[in-house]
Amino acid sequence: MRQVRQIRRVRQARRIPVLLAGVLGFLLVLTGITASTSTAAAATASGAGAEKRVFNGMQIIFQPDMPNAFCTIGAVGTDAYERKIAISAGHCVNGKEYADRDIPENIQPVYDRNDTASGPIGHLRYFKDPEGSMVGHATKDYMIIELEPTVVLSSQGPHLKQTGVLEVPGGQPSPNSLSPAPNSERLLGAALFNNNELVVSGQLGVNYGRVTNAAQGIYQSWAPHKGGDSGGPAIWHVPGSAYPSAANGFQAAGPWAGITKAIALGVPPYVYTSSANILADLRARNAAHPGVYGAGFQVTTNP
Repeated sequence: MRQVRQIRRVRQARRIPVLLAGVLGFLLVLTGITASTSTAAAATASGAGAEKRVFNGMQIIFQPDMPNAFCTIGAVGTDAYERKIAISAGHCVNGKEYADRDIPENIQPVYDRNDTASGPIGHLRYFKDPEGSMVGHATKDYMIIELEPTVVLSSQGPHLKQTGVLEVPGGQPSPNSLSPAPNSERLLGAALFNNNELVVSGQLGVNYGRVTNAAQGIYQSWAPHKGGDSGGPAIWHVPGSAYPSAANGFQAAGPWAGITKAIALGVPPYVYTSSANILADLRARNAAHPGVYGAGFQVTTNP
């Protein structure tokens, strides 16, 4: 059984540039890759009549024959247009032709890394161009996946149950937000005596740590991650709620607070894109061009 790492607290943290990816060393170039005939046939055979569940913490790939080029789902739910949606990190893919716009064409399928035989769980609909950064855009590093209508959404990941979207009444608005900013587009505080904490899930199991900086909606935290966890889930630790431990099966529950971004040089080195930044950018893009994939995203209430 994996142990939970209780991450030490610090009184002050420096603002730091993101330099090293906590995720893929490989960026997949979008080339309209699809499953081979044999893979598609296997998917049809294995997926017939089977219930395919999609949840936070699921590892995803973009090409069945490249299982080690993977990222992770941070949250699943529905958008304002009743589409089933999953969110991950934008820097997991690369392709100037398709960046920064909705992609209605089914050019890039997305697979469950551990069950490619069931076929694609959905298709890439949007990702933000990194604009020169190796680890994604500073405040808009996210990806939108439209899931297949047949998949079953689940709020329960391997370690984390997401109980909704984080709202921070009175918090500073995301830099991506239109005015006025709703509570779901406001940031957690990270002042000297502020004890906001993230609980995260990935290849290291489940970990938690204090938010030490929230500049530009990028959370620094002692909660660790490693390569491949990019896009993975982070929830807010609800004060008074149980921390993950052996006593509760290393489980935790709380509102979705963000996704894994990268490892940085500094203290602490682990950084996360806030849910506020993602939701704010989706709302702003939808205001300019109604109908964008993911706009109005809400975490699923399905168990």
